[in-house]
Amino acid sequence: MRLQAFLARSGAAPSRRKAEALISAGRVQLNGRTATLGERASPADSILLDGEPVELPKTHAYLALNKPAGYLTTLNDERGRKAVAELMPQGIPGLVPIGRLDAATTGLLLFTNDGPLAHRVAHPSSEIEKEYKLILKNPASEERLAALAAGPYLQDGKMLPPKLTNLRRGPAQTTLNLTIHEGRNRIIRRACEAAGLDLKELKRVRVGPVKLGSLPEGRYRHLTRDELAGLR
Repeated sequence: MRLQAFLARSGAAPSRRKAEALISAGRVQLNGRTATLGERASPADSILLDGEPVELPKTHAYLALNKPAGYLTTLNDERGRKAVAELMPQGIPGLVPIGRLDAATTGLLLFTNDGPLAHRVAHPSSEIEKEYKLILKNPASEERLAALAAGPYLQDGKMLPPKLTNLRRGPAQTTLNLTIHEGRNRIIRRACEAAGLDLKELKRVRVGPVKLGSLPEGRYRHLTRDELAGLR
């Protein structure tokens, strides 16, 4: 893996970007010499940060968080805004979120320090489903919902047709569940806008076999063995 990814997964840096800054500053040694950006590293290599050994976690953690609105999916925000790291347990080396939810989106966010699993869950080629609950302002006409179900054309390409379920209409709003396995930035919000739908609230309720369930907002839990088996 890239050296910056190694540093991030070990917990020596809060992100790959911060790890790149450490490497550029000459603070990282790889096998007895000053490391440079772009190099690769493995657990068999000798890696030092400011003279201290850096190792990957020997045990893995797998957690699910019910993310509240207003929190950024980051471990450390330079502008001092609320970050999901504040809601997670401290002292777990290399713990990072799998994918992102924008600040306004709530619901299920997975965390791990298992790099290969994080890559599998986040990568579109794995086709792991992500299910969301949408609350739309009325009118949400059949034509506009059909445009959403067909997969609208977006600035970065056509959206793959999502699966729409549990459609419920009320006097002021329409609710439904939407399932995708794409992970493009703000794709559901952009798709609703392209289809002419006014999205009031967006909550992720499932990632593959992992369901949000009754987990209280702002709290986390450990994944079960069955959930991990399903993700793998």
